[in-house]
Amino acid sequence: MENKDTIILLVDDEADILEFLGYNLAKEGFQILKARNGQKALEQASAHKPHLIILDIMMPGLDGIETCNQLRKIPGMQNSLIVFLTARGEDYSQIAGFEAGADDYITKPIKPKVLISRIQALFRRFRQIPEISGKIITKEFIVDQEQYRIMKNDEEIILARKEFEILQLLVSRPNKVFTREDIFTRIWGENVIVGDRTIDVHIRRIREKVGTDHIRTIKGVGYKYEEE
Repeated sequence: MENKDTIILLVDDEADILEFLGYNLAKEGFQILKARNGQKALEQASAHKPHLIILDIMMPGLDGIETCNQLRKIPGMQNSLIVFLTARGEDYSQIAGFEAGADDYITKPIKPKVLISRIQALFRRFRQIPEISGKIITKEFIVDQEQYRIMKNDEEIILARKEFEILQLLVSRPNKVFTREDIFTRIWGENVIVGDRTIDVHIRRIREKVGTDHIRTIKGVGYKYEEE
C-alpha cells in the first residue's frame, strides 16, 4: 500500500499539534483526518476506518486510554494501528496504553523525520503479518489468519489485534514454549518495551474471551498452547 492510499487519523486537543503533524505527514503523501477529542475520533474512525491513529493521552472528556479502548470495539478497526504520541513517558502510562490496545507509544517531543520513520517502520512490521495465509484449526477453535478472527462453535470471537497475534503465535506451534522475550519481540517489535504485566493481561483476556484452558503458563519462562 502506498502513502497516498493510507489514511491517518490525528487525535489531539491542541490545534497547533494537529496542524504540525498534519502538515508533515501530508507532505509524505498520507491522507490526513483530524479530531480534537475522543468522541470525534470515534466518529471519524467509524466513518473512514483509518489505517493508523496517532492519539494523545491527556484530553478533556474521553481521554486517550478510553478512546483507544472504544476504538478497538469498532467493527473493522481491529487491524488498524494505534500509536500514542504523548508527553507522558511514565512506565505506568505506557503499560496502560498497551493494555488498551495500542501498537506503539512515542513520547514528545519528536522530530518530524523521526516520527515518519517510526510510522514507516510500524507499517512495514505489521504488513508482514497478514501475509500468513490460511487457517489454523485446533480441537477448540479455528484461527482465520486472513480475516483476523476466531471461530468457535460457529460463532465469531472478537479479539483485539495484539490478543489475536499472541494467540496466533502460540497455536502456530502447539506445545512449543515461547519465552516472554520471544513474544515481546514478535508481537511488539524490538524497539518497543513493555512490562511483564502487559503480556499477562493479554493472556488473561485471551483465555476469558476464547474460553480455553490450553494456554499454559510456564513459570519464569513464558507460555505455550498445549494440545493433547
